[in-house]
Amino acid sequence: MNHRVPVQVLSSFDEAVGSERPGTLVVDEEDIVEHEIVSGVTYSRDEAKITLVQVSDRPGVAAAIFGPLAAANVNVDMIVQNVSEDETSTDMTFTVTRGDLDRAIETLNARKEELGFTSLVPDADVVKVSVVGVGMRSHAGVAQRMFSALAERGINIQVISTSEIKISVLIAEEFTELALRALHTAYGLDAA
Repeated sequence: MNHRVPVQVLSSFDEAVGSERPGTLVVDEEDIVEHEIVSGVTYSRDEAKITLVQVSDRPGVAAAIFGPLAAANVNVDMIVQNVSEDETSTDMTFTVTRGDLDRAIETLNARKEELGFTSLVPDADVVKVSVVGVGMRSHAGVAQRMFSALAERGINIQVISTSEIKISVLIAEEFTELALRALHTAYGLDAA
C-alpha cells in the first residue's frame, strides 16, 4: 500500500488466471471508487413547494416554522432561504409531499401572526429531478453540466439541493420529460 502496488489474491485451487472468478484485488480506495460520475437520473412527482414571503429575519425563525410542521407530521425536504436587501425579512421556500400540502398550509396559516410572514404561496405543479452518482463527489463540474443542460432547453430551476452523491433541482412539472431526456444525454446515460 505504501508504494501503491496492486495485489491480486487468487485461489490456489483455481489454475486459470483471469477466469470468471478473478479473486480479490487489494488496492487503494481511490482505485476502486466508481468511475461513472453520474450513474442515474431520478425524479419525484410527489412534490409541492411552499414559499413564505417576507418572514421576519431573526434567530429562531426556522425553528418556529419547521417545528410546528414536524409536530403535524409534515416531512420537509428541500429548503432555501433568501434574505432581503434590507436584511429585515427573508423568503423561505421548501418542499413537502403533495399529500402533506394542505396540512402544511393549515399549520402555517394558523401561526401566521406568530411567524410574521406576509403571504404563503403554494405550488403543487413541481417535480424534483436528481442526478445521482458516487463518482460525483470527486469530480468538479457535475452541477454545472446539469444546470447547463436544463438552461439549454429553457427549463428554469426553482430550488437546488446537493449532497456528496446527489444533486436535486425543483422544476415546473410540465418540463419533466424534457429534463429527464436532457440529463440522460448530458451524462451519457442514453447510450445503448
